[in-house]
Amino acid sequence: MRAFWVTIAMCWALGAVPAQAVDAEGGDQPSDATLYTGMSVIDGTGSPMQPGMAILVKNGLIVEVGPSLEMAAEVDRDTKLVDASGWYALPGLIDTHVHMATVPNLTQARALMRRYIYSGITSVRDMAGDMRTLAELARESRLQKTPAPDLYYSALMAGPSFFKDPRPGSAAEGEIAGQVPWMQAITPETDMAEAVTLARGTWATGIKIYANLPGTEVRRIASEAKKQGIKTWAHSMVFPATPGEVVGAGVDVISHVCRLAWELTEEKPGEYHHSIALPYDTLDPADDRLKALYAKMRAQGTILDATLWLYSHLEERRKNQPARKAGPAICPPDFAAKLTSFAHEQGVEISTGTDVVLPAEASHPALFDELETLVASAGLTPLEVIRAATLNGARVVGLEDDHGTLEVGKRADIMFVSKNPVEDIKNLRAVVMTVKGGKAYPRADYVPITKEDLAN
Repeated sequence: MRAFWVTIAMCWALGAVPAQAVDAEGGDQPSDATLYTGMSVIDGTGSPMQPGMAILVKNGLIVEVGPSLEMAAEVDRDTKLVDASGWYALPGLIDTHVHMATVPNLTQARALMRRYIYSGITSVRDMAGDMRTLAELARESRLQKTPAPDLYYSALMAGPSFFKDPRPGSAAEGEIAGQVPWMQAITPETDMAEAVTLARGTWATGIKIYANLPGTEVRRIASEAKKQGIKTWAHSMVFPATPGEVVGAGVDVISHVCRLAWELTEEKPGEYHHSIALPYDTLDPADDRLKALYAKMRAQGTILDATLWLYSHLEERRKNQPARKAGPAICPPDFAAKLTSFAHEQGVEISTGTDVVLPAEASHPALFDELETLVASAGLTPLEVIRAATLNGARVVGLEDDHGTLEVGKRADIMFVSKNPVEDIKNLRAVVMTVKGGKAYPRADYVPITKEDLAN
């Protein structure tokens, strides 16, 4: 069976257009030009907002950004004019931690993706699921066949014992979890060049290094992935590989800020689990050991996918379910916020992932809760958070040359809101239109998710 997958992977890797190229070259890109005028521009770089600006979009790309009066006077008469006076334009947002196909359900996934795009989110990074479903969603989204953000997904690698977990079984149904290219069991005997080739053959953008692997194996994966040109995305604690070992391996992104606390403890569990409650009240979130870790991350450009709001969400969910049996140990939200704040102070780049799906009645995805928590609890400014959700998100998936900022030559992924998000990050919820690759998705056209959409 493995030989079969190797053959398929080589065909995909060598004979197919890479997924990363589809959004740049494929799809039904608009051939006409549109000039958006009169708005204030927040370009995503962290620079101050610029009022009275215009953006000219042609063939799905940004071709000019400048003062409205000058650009409106020079516009070609065939160019469509959109009066955006009173609006605020910023790059399309990116959620760097979603799960669209842990248990594959295309109806659910498409409904959730619809909520993303009409909320200003133009790209998402999926952190492991059934590649067969994810590849279909990625193709649909890149070609704009359905209203959805572009989807970039991962191929998972973990120790053999992890695949006893029922989740990978659901994501590999019909095959054996741990023995398929999108979910591989790794041992010291694994031919790593072959394993990474298999992962690349799924058209994954990155390899997720998940659980039950020692530091030596994390380093082997990261090293070979770098040789073959594919991103590595890891949990901050891989069990038994510690945060220091994971960062030292040279991975591109680490997820879940609270697991950095394992760098401060003597106990290092050999396998992934949630059941151990660390003595958070005795740990210093500004410990010198974390300062050294953050210095390493800053030096090599490792991005922190903090998922900060997740901890508040888990705590609230437990409060609302008092009859529930004792569940996973939850990191205190204030401790997670201090860890994130200190990382930011030390120059670590942060991206905005959620790892949470909100119920059908929610008008916006959880990403907005993450952005608001980063401001309210971790002390980032709205401009810093917007940069984290745009330029840094593009860096996570390796698309910073083409996405993430409102600059000439980049793809026209634009979010328009009616209220000033620099004054209050909550104003990002006032979205009036999303533009993805030049195609407009007015919020007024949004069809809300129903409970039937999310039913299994």
